Amino acid sequence: MPSTSFDFDAGSESPVPHAVLWDMDGTLIDTEPYWLAAEDQLVRSHGGTWSHEQGLALVGNALPDGARALQQAGVKLEIREIIDWLSAQVVAGIRREIPWRPGARELLAACKEAGIPQALVTMSERSIVDELMLNIPAGTFQASVTGEEVEQGKPHPEPYLAGLELLSEYTGRDLVPAKCIGFEDSVPGIASASAAGLHAVLIPNATDPGAGNWRRIDSLVSVDVQEMTRWLVQVSA
Repeated sequence: MPSTSFDFDAGSESPVPHAVLWDMDGTLIDTEPYWLAAEDQLVRSHGGTWSHEQGLALVGNALPDGARALQQAGVKLEIREIIDWLSAQVVAGIRREIPWRPGARELLAACKEAGIPQALVTMSERSIVDELMLNIPAGTFQASVTGEEVEQGKPHPEPYLAGLELLSEYTGRDLVPAKCIGFEDSVPGIASASAAGLHAVLIPNATDPGAGNWRRIDSLVSVDVQEMTRWLVQVSA
């Protein structure tokens, strides 16, 4: 594996983030409206009814779980067919417009500039991630984990643990989870990042998990590498 330009000692007390792990939908890019519209369209096309509240309840969950909920609402398709149809609608939306969340691109670029390894950890599948990767600078992410690549989706910690493992392989060092930051927007997502031992940071969007074992911020706009370092200093103080 190539080595990162960010020189750190994983066993040191340095508070500088060893890595940053990102959720995608609702955290980096505001694709939740694409998902909600696609779910509503699919259910209605099968003669069922689907509320905005039902859609919000699926935010951040593993896609097979969401597909089963749509089946219960009347969609007469197999789980794989549902996931493929929804994913195609989201890809089409991204091709029309990538709805970046405020400050996301700037913080991605700042971490890349600092040489901090980054991973994308999402319950979306590879087809959607590939579409996003076409529209960001090469080398922004050193690893990515998608929904079909884990046995247990969020809120289980497996997705973030898998991301940490890939970044550890990339850097050639054992990353300390508590010195890595995980950005999330949803109830299942922030629970997953927190359970994996990351310094979990919530930026509420379509849903609001409220207070918990995580840091809560209103926006990424004012966040930079120095601010993330201060977060880790506060925790270790």
